[in-house]
Amino acid sequence: MLKQRVITALALVAVLAAVLFGLELTGFAVFTGIVFSLAAWEWANLAGYEAMWQRLLAAAGFAAGAALLALAAGAASATGMHTWAVVVVLLPAGLFWLASIYAVATYPTTAARWSARQRRLLAGALVLWPAWLAIVYLRSLPHGIGLFIYIAALVSAADIGAYFAGRRFGKRKLAPRVSPGKSWAGFVGGLASTTLLALVIGVLGVMPAMTTTALLIATVTASVASVYGDLVESMIKRERGIKDSSSLLPGHGGVLDRIDSVTAAAPVFTLFLILLQG
Repeated sequence: MLKQRVITALALVAVLAAVLFGLELTGFAVFTGIVFSLAAWEWANLAGYEAMWQRLLAAAGFAAGAALLALAAGAASATGMHTWAVVVVLLPAGLFWLASIYAVATYPTTAARWSARQRRLLAGALVLWPAWLAIVYLRSLPHGIGLFIYIAALVSAADIGAYFAGRRFGKRKLAPRVSPGKSWAGFVGGLASTTLLALVIGVLGVMPAMTTTALLIATVTASVASVYGDLVESMIKRERGIKDSSSLLPGHGGVLDRIDSVTAAAPVFTLFLILLQG
């Protein structure tokens, strides 16, 4: 099992590097759109739509929506309103992730409010479209590759910090009814790791797209969001009664299982980047 996980992980890293450095913006948007369409196919199952035609329809719906978002952003760029058009899409996502804190904290007591499959499908739209738009927008910026790598580093730092702090001090659970393995110590450890990452990058001055203060605020907020990205998927899988979003990635589960933290961190980070940098 471990060997399979390692092989899959190395393959994913190689593909990501090839896409990030080898494709121009349009190719990057198309490739990531395909990845997120697969995530939409998985989310439909999480929402309770089990039939293959329903899941394929969800994937096609995501792809069509992403194309419309790209066309709208392109039209807005002609009037100089490209960035603020992105904000209009990201703001509902930011509110969704804020509301998710309450949903996770009160699960399963308040699950009836969102457990209907239509509402779970709507939640998927609020997760996947803004996340895709956020990473494509970041990639479109002059230092887009660095920003994309920073998002990946942020999520990794949060996971690593949470893992070691949780193992050493993790007695009090963060959300025991959703994910018994997560602890408050791990949560704090993840925040500490990402804060250190932001400070180091800011002091070194290798992220010219943001001031150190803006980078720190965006990083800490996105770090919190990344935790709830993981928790929300875990909560919906628990409600659905399944362990993995799919078996597309041997040893790793599904696409959503790999990008759940990014789907929260990327739009939140991008939103703060835009608002703090004007």
